[in-house]
Amino acid sequence: MKITVIGCGRWGSFIAWYLDHIGHEVSLYGREGSANMQRFMAERRNDYIELPESLKLTTDINSVLDSEVVVISIGSQNLEKLIEQLAQLGVCDKIFVLCMKGIEMGTGRRLSEIATAGLDSSNRVAVWIGPGHVQEFYKGVPNCMVIDSPDEDVKSFLVEKFSSELIRFYYGADLIGNEVGAAAKNVIGIAAGILDGLGLSTLKGALMSRGTREIARLIAAMGGNQLSAYGLCHLGDYEATVFSQFSHNRRYGEMLVHGERYGKLAEGCYTVKALMLLSERYGVELPICSAVNDVLYNGAEPKEAIAALFTRSLKQEF
Repeated sequence: MKITVIGCGRWGSFIAWYLDHIGHEVSLYGREGSANMQRFMAERRNDYIELPESLKLTTDINSVLDSEVVVISIGSQNLEKLIEQLAQLGVCDKIFVLCMKGIEMGTGRRLSEIATAGLDSSNRVAVWIGPGHVQEFYKGVPNCMVIDSPDEDVKSFLVEKFSSELIRFYYGADLIGNEVGAAAKNVIGIAAGILDGLGLSTLKGALMSRGTREIARLIAAMGGNQLSAYGLCHLGDYEATVFSQFSHNRRYGEMLVHGERYGKLAEGCYTVKALMLLSERYGVELPICSAVNDVLYNGAEPKEAIAALFTRSLKQEF
């Protein structure tokens, strides 16, 4: 199967490597001026993986026209601009697989909504989400992930074609819940990093429990299944996000407490703004997400924000 992967960052380059590894004909697209792509062109490697010669590198976006499946792994807030570019190419009859975890800041739109609205109706859209880090996958450490789509045939096709001993895919059954849960776990990751930075790592158990509850409430209010928050999209991704040394979002929160700048992409920084919009729109209280938002954007001191969470009014756990 011919596949183009758009996005040559950490995750996009791994996906291209993985799909080539399990036998597909893969092209990895990156912008000509991208430092990541320039290094791949020169060395066929980055800090995480080495790409085989069988994997084609390209800076020509038209490569998508020859592919059956187009996998997208870029910063979530840049998706609409990319979709507009692809629409101008007249892309039709493709399966688009979104491998990012985010929600559009200004609108609260899920990523599948952005892609579906901007592409020709002959194209079909799916999402690929769940736990795992490039560093571990590349070493052969397996994990479980989810593919979801409103199109049952597309879902079955992708699970069959993408599964291997390295990644076991489950069939998603709740696109709203899976997308919102996957995006929100990055915000919980920042909160976990703040706890680490404050020397309060023991509170991560409470963070996981209460974080899952508030995201479950939001998913239900949006019309999804609240049980999705307890699946691979959210709770199942906590080990990789709340505890892992490889988690960008956790590391971002930790360095924030120490007054240090983290230069890599931490999607939770953008997602938390979208969650505040959704919180207001659906009338769902999100105390942990709100605390993270206050620390990131409203000048709140991390220690005071955490203390405020624990001085909230007493209530039943469920």
